[in-house]
Amino acid sequence: MRAKTPLAPALDLPPLFRLVTLREVGDAFAHARANAADLGAGALVFVGRFDLAEFAVVLEPDEPLRSARRAFYAGMAALGDALAAHAPPEKPITFEWPGVVRIDGGLVGGGQMAVPEGAENEPPDWLVFGAMIRTVSMAEGEPGLRPLSAALEEEGFDDSDSGRLVESFSRHLMKHFDAWREHGFSAVSRDYLSRLEKPKDVQYSIGDNADLLSRRRGESEIARKRFVDAIGAPAWLDPQTRGPR
Repeated sequence: MRAKTPLAPALDLPPLFRLVTLREVGDAFAHARANAADLGAGALVFVGRFDLAEFAVVLEPDEPLRSARRAFYAGMAALGDALAAHAPPEKPITFEWPGVVRIDGGLVGGGQMAVPEGAENEPPDWLVFGAMIRTVSMAEGEPGLRPLSAALEEEGFDDSDSGRLVESFSRHLMKHFDAWREHGFSAVSRDYLSRLEKPKDVQYSIGDNADLLSRRRGESEIARKRFVDAIGAPAWLDPQTRGPR
């Protein structure tokens, strides 16, 4: 993945990123998707919110769209690593395919992806990976009354600041893209799948077109879940509140 744009000074990002900051009412993913061609690779759109870490990054892949979609898993792996860097010891961080993020079973947010229309066998002009993580719960009532949702602050994270999470994400994203380039996509899929919730008797892998492949131990039949179908409506995103469910 190429990143061409220079660093902005507001956050401590790797040199290949350029920061684009929106106000609280902004939508990082929508802005990056609508302006991806003009923003260029490496643009990281960040919304400065108190209760959410909301951001999106523009990528320019060198490979055909069919396989370039797998960049989503690099984004998710980087997101998991960024969260783990600030999580309490032994606090489980898990994924529900493809993009739901859970902390100790509670939903905190997730990742999503946008791609332009185009031929599957041609490199796309851009891809956008976006993520949203609930840092502070704004819901009324005790956390125990909301067992299906969670926030970083109430889960005991040592730093729930959204800016620090984005900084960490950007560094881990570069690490995963470097591993992909040097060792192949298996290095990325291994890290993603290590956090994926799954039955003990099922083995998962990621197909060349980003589909999820599964096989029960001792059986030869392989089941497939289509990535392009699942990514269209993220299960973690509430379309009314435009935030994590």
